[in-house]
Amino acid sequence: MTADPAWAGRAILHCDLDAFYASVEQRDHPEYRGKPVIVGGLAHERGVVSAASYEARAFGVRSAMPLRMAGGLCPQGIFVPGDPERYAEASDAVMALFLERTPLVQPISLDEAFLDVTATAHLFGGPVAVARELKRLCRERLGLVLSVGVASNKLCAKVGSDLRKPDGLVVVPPGTEAAFLAPLPLGRLWGVGPKTRAVLEGWGLRTIGDLAAFDRASLTARFGEHGTAIAERARGIDEGTVEPWGAAQSMGHEHTFDRDTLDSAEIERMLLRLSEGVGKRLRAASVRARTIALKLRVAPFDTRTRQRTLVQATNDDLTIYRTARSLLREALRDDRDRGSVSPVRLVGVQASGLVEGEQLGLFDAARASRLNAALDAVRRRFGDDALDRASARATERRRFSDGRRR
Repeated sequence: MTADPAWAGRAILHCDLDAFYASVEQRDHPEYRGKPVIVGGLAHERGVVSAASYEARAFGVRSAMPLRMAGGLCPQGIFVPGDPERYAEASDAVMALFLERTPLVQPISLDEAFLDVTATAHLFGGPVAVARELKRLCRERLGLVLSVGVASNKLCAKVGSDLRKPDGLVVVPPGTEAAFLAPLPLGRLWGVGPKTRAVLEGWGLRTIGDLAAFDRASLTARFGEHGTAIAERARGIDEGTVEPWGAAQSMGHEHTFDRDTLDSAEIERMLLRLSEGVGKRLRAASVRARTIALKLRVAPFDTRTRQRTLVQATNDDLTIYRTARSLLREALRDDRDRGSVSPVRLVGVQASGLVEGEQLGLFDAARASRLNAALDAVRRRFGDDALDRASARATERRRFSDGRRR
């Protein structure tokens, strides 16, 4: 099979599963198909929507929306607490499918990944053929719908995969990156959040093309290195590489909120989900992590990381979560002390310093094993929010108590 002769140079795919959690629910429950499915909890509960099927989105339901608001918008919706075990299993199956086409797979979260197929695409007919085949296999083997962007860099591949959801395929041929981005609104560009966009629009800029044509020196003077970076991206330039997460190095998950948030309960709720995913992957690989890291991306495009090395390596969900939560609270407290609290756009948890075959003491090992088995059983029977809601309620109680003390 010959490769696509029109493609030369790097070939990057961004693969994104559409409405992932809700799609898994619809796949596993045929009676849900074609109906509005809302994952995160029951309509009357506190908490936020984790995912909404496209049928639910038609009613205005969106991720990170309060469940009670979603219930008001879509009272006929099917509200489910979620099942992180099944979602992680589905994610593992999808990532394994990607690895059949290239070893260079960089998971970004449970439902999306970058693939560098530069060196392998010729074996499968070229990068566009690889994208079409992955979409077909995801649907036929796994019952899930995949949107894919194909480009010469990560930026354009990611923008492309977002453009025609669900079930989209957008190809940005080499040499057309700037022209592809030019007509799109500023908010589509990495690093242009609400505050940056407001400044740019105040200068009369509306599209990425407008930004690309704007004086670079003025951008750098106003935004510093960030201004230089967005000027490069607006021209379709992105030298970022696909960095696979090797089992011997680190494992992690990230989540990007639909809207920037200052709600610590919402962020901690997502931290729990991410920690559960990381813990499951560690246990599946029979490794433990010595270091837990928290990643935060805040407006306009500032990425911050904090990490902590543990006394005892772990693959326990709750240990990972409590460590990440402690790091989050320290970061938010430091921001408040400086008087510069910024909304959070992305949160991530990463486990590194992985070790194989390390054993706990006999008593501790048995206790940890029983605890994880019990937690998994609770999640299977009662759903993700069985633990998630308890965490959220504790946060709400702390807020109430803090308010009364003040």
